[in-house]
Amino acid sequence: MEKKKLGAKDFITVGIFTALLFVIEFAFGMLGYIHPLLVAGYVVIIPLVGGIPMMLFYTKVEKFGMITIMSVLMAIIMFVTGMGYLGAPLIIVAGAISDLIAKSGGYKDFKKIVISNAVFGLWICANYFPVVITAASYKKSLIDGGFSAEYADTLFKFINYKTIAILVVICFIFGIIGAFIGKAVVKKHFEKAGIA
Repeated sequence: MEKKKLGAKDFITVGIFTALLFVIEFAFGMLGYIHPLLVAGYVVIIPLVGGIPMMLFYTKVEKFGMITIMSVLMAIIMFVTGMGYLGAPLIIVAGAISDLIAKSGGYKDFKKIVISNAVFGLWICANYFPVVITAASYKKSLIDGGFSAEYADTLFKFINYKTIAILVVICFIFGIIGAFIGKAVVKKHFEKAGIA
């Protein structure tokens, strides 16, 4: 009989892949220092690159809760690294919904996994919540932190209450594309190595 409760191995797996996802987010997050347009580009870059570890992660997921726990950990990490708590509800809700979607396919149905991954990937948009919700204070903090007024103005041109819906849709679309790229990479490299 299949075990339904999460065990130590499951928690370790979640921890490892959460760390991998954070490393990707952090690495590409640094690009935002180069140009503010690259901050808006997170919704393209991170789902594409993140699709690889996520598809490998999905090969390890067999029980409900693993994806949800990952989202909670990501929310905590985002808070600790300075993105605040505003995006936490989105991250956790996206994680729980994506967990339910994957579960509905027994964590094996690739079509469900693709949608699950795209929904989970919406956590990336939590990066934008401080920009949109606390625009004035966030802009001030940027300038006080050493960024130029021009940088701040350009950032708010691309990320604001008018563009946030577009960014969410783009993130979802590239989450789907990232799943297919990730699946191809996992099949080509990790399955042959016996890792997936």
